[in-house]
Amino acid sequence: MSPTNILLTLSDEEIQLIAEAVGYRDSSRTFTLRELIHFFLLAAMHQWKSFRHGADVGPLYGLPRFHYSTVSKKAKEVPYDIMKRLLALIISKCNRQTRRSLRFPKPLRVVDSTTVTVGKNRLPWAPYHGERAGVKLHVAYSPESSLPADVVETIGLRHDGPVGEQLTNAQQVLVEDRAYFKIERLDRFVEQHQLFVIRMKDNIELHQKKSLKRLSSTSSSVQADFTCQLGTKQCRSTKRHRVVIFRDANGRDIRVVTN
Repeated sequence: MSPTNILLTLSDEEIQLIAEAVGYRDSSRTFTLRELIHFFLLAAMHQWKSFRHGADVGPLYGLPRFHYSTVSKKAKEVPYDIMKRLLALIISKCNRQTRRSLRFPKPLRVVDSTTVTVGKNRLPWAPYHGERAGVKLHVAYSPESSLPADVVETIGLRHDGPVGEQLTNAQQVLVEDRAYFKIERLDRFVEQHQLFVIRMKDNIELHQKKSLKRLSSTSSSVQADFTCQLGTKQCRSTKRHRVVIFRDANGRDIRVVTN
């Protein structure tokens, strides 16, 4: 979807209502909030190197002529919450799911995070490691619509696990990596009828394994399929969980737990 098409999904009234909701009043007549949004969309799509670069080429993409410092000043005064609310509004309008030929009982919800780092002086409130500062975006992504379904922002040092609790959805199949694995969490998911596929940590002990019957296939990457309890005697799941071990394209065995 092009930046122009994204902008067409937003009316001036919707942008104004969101701005008013966070207490922001757009007093500019030339480089408005809408133009700032358009600038950021174009910059992301065309990978503009700087505000100066964007100001030079912007008129070729329908932006008005402006000094590059105008973007910096405007971005500094506009509350971040406006952009977050606009993203949620755009997603709600564009999220028309197209079913794949591979039918799942419920749509997938893929959860992961990414860390964005800068020099420590840029974000002094978000120290990360050494001379770097960082923020982290925890994202729930919908493969069917190719769009994020939910985003939570934190400082870079915040662990994925606790934040992942905000990104669950019982109407979808949760797909997560090892950072979100926790034994008591899996037991709770079973009670809450939350479907999940989560990669297991390598050191998790498997207790009282019972193999599941399955059709044999020489071309299958699945190496094992069984139920068991997870963890040691001191910390063990109260419920039996299904564990599937498969081999990836590089020949490594991957263990996932699922219900």
